[in-house]
Amino acid sequence: MRSRFEAFRDADAEWLLASWHPSTRPATIDLDSNPRWRGLQIVDVVDGTMDDETGLVEFRATYVVAPGDVRVLHERSRFIREHGRWYYLDADEQTGSRV
Repeated sequence: MRSRFEAFRDADAEWLLASWHPSTRPATIDLDSNPRWRGLQIVDVVDGTMDDETGLVEFRATYVVAPGDVRVLHERSRFIREHGRWYYLDADEQTGSRV
């Protein structure tokens, strides 16, 4: 999760696509209007250990849309492990609220 946050923060579309599971990965990612990502708070983790094939990460990420307009993305992301590597699968409950 942290590497995906950093990839969004750094506008690294190549890493984001590589970390996305092929069954749900978009063909391209347009990060031209990517906000300024400021911080990541992990709220909860379910599974995701070396013995698991799936995992769930609930997080809050803060970002700046415009000067003085700080928002929070609250999301529950699902991950799947294949051949020893974790991939982002999808997410629910995405909300972007003002701080």
